[in-house]
Amino acid sequence: MSVDKSSRVAPSEVWRSRLRGPISRLTFLQKSLLFAELSYLSYRHEPDALAAAALIELQKVAYFDRDGAQAYRFENEHDCIVVCRGTEPNQWNDLQADANAIMAVAETAGRVHFGFKSEVDALWPMIEPSIRGHDKPLWFTGHSLGGAMATICAGRCMLSKAHTNPTALYTFGSPRVGNRRYVNFAPITHYRWVNNNDIVCRVPPPWMGYRHAGTECYLDAHGTLRELRGWRRFVDRVRGLGMSLLQGRLDYLSDHSMRRYIEAIERIAAKENDPQIQRLVKKWTQAEEISPSAAH
Repeated sequence: MSVDKSSRVAPSEVWRSRLRGPISRLTFLQKSLLFAELSYLSYRHEPDALAAAALIELQKVAYFDRDGAQAYRFENEHDCIVVCRGTEPNQWNDLQADANAIMAVAETAGRVHFGFKSEVDALWPMIEPSIRGHDKPLWFTGHSLGGAMATICAGRCMLSKAHTNPTALYTFGSPRVGNRRYVNFAPITHYRWVNNNDIVCRVPPPWMGYRHAGTECYLDAHGTLRELRGWRRFVDRVRGLGMSLLQGRLDYLSDHSMRRYIEAIERIAAKENDPQIQRLVKKWTQAEEISPSAAH
């Protein structure tokens, strides 16, 4: 679950998202693009993150760092967003968290990945006071390990002194976080983006008791928004692997790149009036209103 090295680019790069008002006024795909860019931005050093956040119209930024676990809180007059940072290969604590897949008792219910929980344990004493007393909509997001951490943070809000429930959780390339009881406990609106053969989305394995949470938003081998199950998903994964090998890469790893998620979501958002895209988005968002969490 390593950071995409290609994300280390100049802070002057183009950021597509701009907040001209509350996040709630954005379409589902505009929200997804915003949270994807913020997840990508979370890998930046604090000065770069401050500059980029200002361009997106998020004027207040707080950075949390303890023992290699890191997160940002971005805020403006309308919204508050907590973004957890994913794995960095030079951070031993991050690598240790990824590898430690034994389950621990969760604060909410059920059992949760011990390594991911430990990362949140380090940051929560800083994050919780920073969101306490807010009357603004609260959003959580993250990529890779950051997605797992954001999932745990959002669940903890249900029991915390912050007395606030998350508006929604958006994750990208997130691993499984806990067992069925854990992922079904907190009624959180969760959209979980998966890019074709992204290997991180397949770990830890179900045979260890792990389950995914939320509504899956699947990008196929061509970067198209699809709803594929069973043999059709298998065929699409084989197609994606074949396409990547012809290009001299292995998409189990390249599909995990945060930049690939952003590029695909940006293309789809530009065509969000397409009837097929509208049908999927309507189905997923309506399903979330009825059943906020579904284990897979």
